[in-house]
Amino acid sequence: MTGTNTVALDVRDLRREYESRGWRGPRTTRVALNEVNLRIDQGEVHGLLGPNGAGKTTLVKILATTLLPTSGQVRVYGHDVLTEAAEVRREISLVLGGDRGLYQGLSARQNLCYWAALQELGRAEAKRQIEEVLERFGLAERADVKVETFSRGMKQRLHLARGLVGRARLIVLDEPTMGMDPVAARAFRDLVRALRDEGRSLLLATHDMAEAEELCDRVTLINEGRILTTETPEALSRLMSRHEHIDVEEAPQPLLKEIADLAGVASVEERGAGSVRIRMREESAARTVLSLLVAAGVTRIRTGRPSLDDVYVEMLGERGLKVSA
Repeated sequence: MTGTNTVALDVRDLRREYESRGWRGPRTTRVALNEVNLRIDQGEVHGLLGPNGAGKTTLVKILATTLLPTSGQVRVYGHDVLTEAAEVRREISLVLGGDRGLYQGLSARQNLCYWAALQELGRAEAKRQIEEVLERFGLAERADVKVETFSRGMKQRLHLARGLVGRARLIVLDEPTMGMDPVAARAFRDLVRALRDEGRSLLLATHDMAEAEELCDRVTLINEGRILTTETPEALSRLMSRHEHIDVEEAPQPLLKEIADLAGVASVEERGAGSVRIRMREESAARTVLSLLVAAGVTRIRTGRPSLDDVYVEMLGERGLKVSA
């Protein structure tokens, strides 16, 4: 994160409601975002993590000025999304996942030319930027081929290329690695670091914990339209230190049963091939468990703190959520 105090994104008390009416039924209101507050500083990579339906896409649409808030205020580099939408659109670039936002019957170059025109770039500047991003994302050789023939990974690279055309200082990435192979995903992470070094600000909306843990300066957890917390990935892990785990191998079953009955132990999970993971409920329990294991002659022991995955599941609860490893 840079040392400047410039605010890229300032969201205050944001609320978004949807109204619907069933066949001859009463009108119902669903709250998609509930009193959301979020701040991203200049040069920050900020993760927005949540399961499907958490409110991530609704927030992204409001930032992109394609959806109006019910109440609250959203400013992008000081410009209000309601009263200064044109200025906001010049400051922000939205990178989507999958097939959304691409014209399949046009070539990659034509898609980028169209986007450059929307960004009101001059002809010479548009050509320069387009050639640069086509080369940067390995699309130069297929630049004049229709997008409908592209693989999913190539389409995602074109999304990223489109996001860099223009003068946007805030780049919003909505599930950006969807469909990417591991090599392309690694290249994407390098790109995010390069963009941060260039002074760009990035909002990464994802459910991929490992990606957020590796890339983000701060992480905001959202569920059912509410912000749960905003912390650094390391701080979130420290918050969960009381839930650390101990992995053991070849521990006798009577000892494992004794450990499972301890008040500070949350669970003892069989992991196959004689391996067991012991999860703590209280930080102090780890010392007791380690003492029992060592006294019993168990030598194959590993301790570990929870990953961001564990933090996420712990804070949201075990409710059938799917999170990426």
